[in-house]
Amino acid sequence: MRVSLESTTKIVRLMVEGREVPARIWEGQTESGIPCHAYITRIAVADGLDASEFERELVEHRRATPAVDAIPARLII
Repeated sequence: MRVSLESTTKIVRLMVEGREVPARIWEGQTESGIPCHAYITRIAVADGLDASEFERELVEHRRATPAVDAIPARLII
């Protein structure tokens, strides 16, 4: 499966391995057009690669759509 995602401004807190960590919600769609969202707690580039463009783009966020913006943190497992 391939998914194309965009970073949003919405951040929630998730329990990961017994600790609460921030997760940014990314929205997008599958290759076949099915809308989806992902809760990203970490993202990285392999060591030794030039990550300068990646880092510049990583700070760009768009506002979450109303459907994702309305997801209460208590519903996230």
